Amino acid sequence: MAGAVLLARDDAQDAAVETVLAVAETVALSPFTVESLAAPDPVSRLQPYAESTRLATHTDFIVVMAPDRRRYSHPKPELIGQRFTGAIEGALNGGQVVEVFAGSLGESVRAVVPVRAGDGRIVGLVSVGITTEEINRRLTRQLPTLAVVTAAALALAAAGAWLLSRRLRRQTHGLGPAEMTRMYEYHDAVLHAVREGLVVVDGNGRVTLVNDEGRRLLGLPEDTGTDRLVADLDLPAAVDELLASGRPAEDEVVVAGDRVLVANQRVTRFAGRRLGTVLTLRDHTDLRLLAGELDSVRGLTDALRAQAHEAANRLHTVLTMVELGRTDEAVRLATAELAVAQQLTDQVVGAVTEPALAALLLGKSAQAAERGVEFVVADGSRLDGPALPSRDLLTVVGNLVDNALEAVAGTEPPRRVTVFVRADDDEVVVRVGDSGPGLPADRVTDAFRRGWSTKQDGRGLGLALVGQVIRRHGGRHTVGTAPTGGALVTVRLPRRS
Repeated sequence: MAGAVLLARDDAQDAAVETVLAVAETVALSPFTVESLAAPDPVSRLQPYAESTRLATHTDFIVVMAPDRRRYSHPKPELIGQRFTGAIEGALNGGQVVEVFAGSLGESVRAVVPVRAGDGRIVGLVSVGITTEEINRRLTRQLPTLAVVTAAALALAAAGAWLLSRRLRRQTHGLGPAEMTRMYEYHDAVLHAVREGLVVVDGNGRVTLVNDEGRRLLGLPEDTGTDRLVADLDLPAAVDELLASGRPAEDEVVVAGDRVLVANQRVTRFAGRRLGTVLTLRDHTDLRLLAGELDSVRGLTDALRAQAHEAANRLHTVLTMVELGRTDEAVRLATAELAVAQQLTDQVVGAVTEPALAALLLGKSAQAAERGVEFVVADGSRLDGPALPSRDLLTVVGNLVDNALEAVAGTEPPRRVTVFVRADDDEVVVRVGDSGPGLPADRVTDAFRRGWSTKQDGRGLGLALVGQVIRRHGGRHTVGTAPTGGALVTVRLPRRS
């Protein structure tokens, strides 16, 4: 309020200066004033004119004087003829004088201007003033209005501040500045320290946060900024689809480059309003590979257990036939089964000198036999020495065979899976065909990028893991139709130097 009063006082004083200057200039430029100064009795003409003008303009004095300071008009007639007190030098030089001066009427704001004759000579001066007391009276009359306006402004500012504070409290869930600072520091440290990828997307599809682990898992550069649309980021296809859809997901397996990720996505809401989605990612690449190898071992164990049970039945049969004296038939039964098993073993071991791959093929043949599937290692298969890392070779062959076995499951006999593995000087070729329903042409891309299988849910990781190995080694793949009518998948990988 005090500041407003001071500003109003300054404005009132400036207005007074403008008023006295305007009135002084008007009187000085009046032809009547010039004529009166040249008359024999200037006082009789100028005193009534000055007083009427003073009353009309609401000023406190109008003094017309000679250049030697002698007054020709004054609100106090007894002072007419006496010398004017105050500065006039600037006006005598053709300029203006504006000052606050304590004269005969008290302190006042006054202006002095020259009166010029027709030839330009200064023949007199005009001084017009408003007392400081009058300025204060005018200001006092304005104080109620000023107080009302100030109070209204303060009330409006207070209401605005209250509304702004209420909105900020609502936006910050009631947290104060210190609490928000601490929360930001703690949350920022936690988000960058956790070993789980985090991606936050707002309701407009813009990525607002990606932590360090999320950048690593998704292959995003460190300088990739946030506040960008999901479509503008070079994300793996499966992750891009999940973020764009905004649908909830729980422990969904997605393939991102060479990694197998488990994704969970939740929709965030506040007060019933959807704010966006939060996606978390866990790296399960090594775990999935180990789980696949464990499944292969478990399958081989089950097959060996079944074969042991079957062998025990045949052994009992042979022994019974020997006891019955039918030794020739017993020998033929025993050697026939042995010849079939030995023939496949000799074929695999003779064609594949890589022990891990040979063991894998024998194990898959046992699984196929248990499922009633004919397992054939195609003629011309040959693999000498470590042409590729064993782990990658087992991933390609094992997953292709598993997919083929899944494809023929439940189909009408005869069910058949054919495997061809060969290495030359430049590349390793793996070809697996089956007698199943085949792989639709429009699903080939999805199968190798996002995971697809012939299972009921249509999703798996077999071909996706094969696709990882192909991309890592710079290989290629083709999908065609096998002679038996099913899918024929061919993978070509450059041989390791």
